[in-house]
Amino acid sequence: MSTMPVSSPLPSRLPDFAEEHGFDLGAVPYTGRVLLESLLRGEDPAQAAVLGKRLALGEDPALEMPFRPARILVQDYTGIPLLVDLAVLRDRAAEPGRVNPALPVDVVVDHSVQTDWAGRPDALGLNEALEMSRNHERYAFLKWAEGVFDGVRVIPPGRGIVHQVNLEQLATVVTEGPDGSLMPDTVLGTDSHTTMVNGLGVLGWGVGGLEAEAQMLGLAQAIRIPPIVGVRLTGTVSPGTSPTDVVLALTRRLREENVQGLMVEFTGPGVEELSAPDRCTVANMAPEYGAMSAFFPVDEETLDYLRRTGRDEAAVTRVWEYCREQRLLREGAEPAFRRTLTFDLGEVGPGLAGPSRPDQRISLGELPGSLAALCPQGLRSEAGVQDGDLVVAAITSCTSTSNPKAMLAAGLLAKRAVERGLRVPAHVKTSLSPGSRAVTRYLADAGLLTDLETLGFHVAGYGCMTCNGGSGPLNEGIGEAVDRADLTVAAVLSGNRNFASRVHSQVRAGYLASPALVVALALVGNVRTDLESRPLGMDRDGRPVHLRDLWPHAGELRELEARYVTPEVFAPDHTPQPAWEAITAADSEVYAWDESSTYIRPPAYVDCEGGLPVLSGARALVALGDHVSTDHISPVGAIPAASPAGEYLRERGVQDFNSYGSRRGNHEVMARGTFSNPRLRNLLLGEGDSGGTTLHLPSDERLPVYDAARRYTGSGTPLIVLAGRGYGMGSSRDWAAKGPWLLGVRAVLAEDFERIHRANLCAMGILPLLLPTGRSWSDLGLTGREEFDIDLSQVRESGEARVTADGTGFTVRADVRSAGEWNVLLAGGTLPYLLRTMGTRREDTA
Repeated sequence: MSTMPVSSPLPSRLPDFAEEHGFDLGAVPYTGRVLLESLLRGEDPAQAAVLGKRLALGEDPALEMPFRPARILVQDYTGIPLLVDLAVLRDRAAEPGRVNPALPVDVVVDHSVQTDWAGRPDALGLNEALEMSRNHERYAFLKWAEGVFDGVRVIPPGRGIVHQVNLEQLATVVTEGPDGSLMPDTVLGTDSHTTMVNGLGVLGWGVGGLEAEAQMLGLAQAIRIPPIVGVRLTGTVSPGTSPTDVVLALTRRLREENVQGLMVEFTGPGVEELSAPDRCTVANMAPEYGAMSAFFPVDEETLDYLRRTGRDEAAVTRVWEYCREQRLLREGAEPAFRRTLTFDLGEVGPGLAGPSRPDQRISLGELPGSLAALCPQGLRSEAGVQDGDLVVAAITSCTSTSNPKAMLAAGLLAKRAVERGLRVPAHVKTSLSPGSRAVTRYLADAGLLTDLETLGFHVAGYGCMTCNGGSGPLNEGIGEAVDRADLTVAAVLSGNRNFASRVHSQVRAGYLASPALVVALALVGNVRTDLESRPLGMDRDGRPVHLRDLWPHAGELRELEARYVTPEVFAPDHTPQPAWEAITAADSEVYAWDESSTYIRPPAYVDCEGGLPVLSGARALVALGDHVSTDHISPVGAIPAASPAGEYLRERGVQDFNSYGSRRGNHEVMARGTFSNPRLRNLLLGEGDSGGTTLHLPSDERLPVYDAARRYTGSGTPLIVLAGRGYGMGSSRDWAAKGPWLLGVRAVLAEDFERIHRANLCAMGILPLLLPTGRSWSDLGLTGREEFDIDLSQVRESGEARVTADGTGFTVRADVRSAGEWNVLLAGGTLPYLLRTMGTRREDTA
């Protein structure tokens, strides 16, 4: 359904428009130029003129604008719930066929494959077979959606991860609009790392699935354009420093500089020192440093990347000509920014991030100390495993496998290790999950895949896998030993997130590193070793082998990349997929819901009365500290048998629970999994880990969160959440907002919110409320055990609400940033809002 059709573009070039309205286009950041083009395409020249003038002067844009991307990009974990929501809308509409995407939508099936098998030649085939058997119903739903919704295209499993497929196949940099005219390729994605494509000069960022739904239906969401911060890169990357090292150092620096929610644009002479894959590695981790986007303008390196990945010369020429005409090609003069930060690439050396956040950048020598902080009781051991042992070492697909330099470095290090006779200890589960089949091709052509396999890094699948918690079981006997002694064991991966228990529920310490360092740490087998001074192991002759002995040289990497990373390896893969092709779906205008399904169910949050909630006598369902991620709120990975979600599935005869991610189409499972991460610290219960459990008040009974929420609902008690700084950091996960809503939460009081999660709360009708500046809830004298009365009578008009809690009073501010967000929030969420906007509800559901 297209309720707000995309308007025809104005016949105006950006340089002509700037001259006509008296501002210097050369001073406007390139991010701003893409936004200007979008405004002109939407026929809003007055607002475009205001924006252009402000940006040319380096001012805060301070404007709201309707942003309509060229396309929408989703992966299956977020895409299936999104399409389930659209199926419900189609089911409720009087004319179901009107509920149809107004924009192209690509669904890349990459999150469902898990690392059940690893370290063996047949791991790929075994994992893919399990994926197809577990997810048959979900994939049949995807095929139904692809058949019934116009513009929806599904990229089948086994082709690659969403971001790398986007870079190598989907991104065009310049595309055609609905009227056939050229326009910048822009994209909104339901994965927060959609920013990776910013490295190619394609402006895009992550959004919640609910926001994407509105965009898909033609309801362009108004965004408040944040300030654009310039990051001026200088210097040259030192020999031996990987792209991952650079981005981890940048992540720490930009977190310290507080770019949260802002648009970042890279400028300066150092940009030329980074290849397009290097830039994409940096742009990928924008969510980790808190930015909305991380843009690299189009230049010659962008054009060369398009050629190297097999784009035809006519498409490359089109990009060059259009960007030249619109002054979107990077020029020598640097734009004006409200704030400019300088970052010297030459100061970066090898390092990691950990043990629990991506911005905890440490040097190699600091690794043992970072573990010691997690083991104040000293090191313990159990049956051949001890604290600090590495139990997962994964070259994962999201951040690094699109970068040939990083992957070839891992292969070369593996080759040298094999030549010296080094091997990986048995307690380390090793895996390689490339972001596309191109990676496997060039590693094999270069003769390096065999060496990786010798060390246990066999290809386990083409998907997110370990990075998203699909790490499968630990090696035989290891998990049992970890549980018996309550050990603090570690994982290292070449991904972008290492929050506690994200990789595996039994793994407390997580580290991010380059693919080559993943291999090196796997050889050591623990994170207790100082890699700067201690050897990785002993060779066949009993001589110590240090990291410096195996580390690849820059010249070697350039030579291998030039020889083996060719356009031919990026050719589309048309290998038949019999298991996927055998899946069939009904050809019906509306989806045939199966009430017995444990995967796909019509969500319970569609029907909502709307309006502001009444928060009188409210209780805190949980009381949380700082840096609570969406992984903590809505967990990924395995579903424990003893959990409320596991009990729900067992009662329905389910034996293979699959994962929380795969069950996102079933609100019953997801509600029961909310706040159940084992590493969540609910301060109602003290300082230790207490995931899945809370204190019911005033009974003081300790209950599973889901059971406590049901009891509160039964007594008519409204619920809130207390939180600290950085609430909702991490993945753009709708279920971190949907789950609390289903439990009865109607407001979150926090010191600040991460960008996407804040928007998701509004999209679910949950009020994000900011505590007084500089004050935590404990600073205000709260314990979380109070009864809360929150006066919302003036919150829309003044943006403020008065809170009283057992005699303590303070004022909170609503973190709602546009009129559009208020409209959605007051309607009870995006789906109720869309239903009312459409005005097409059938009588039998009225």
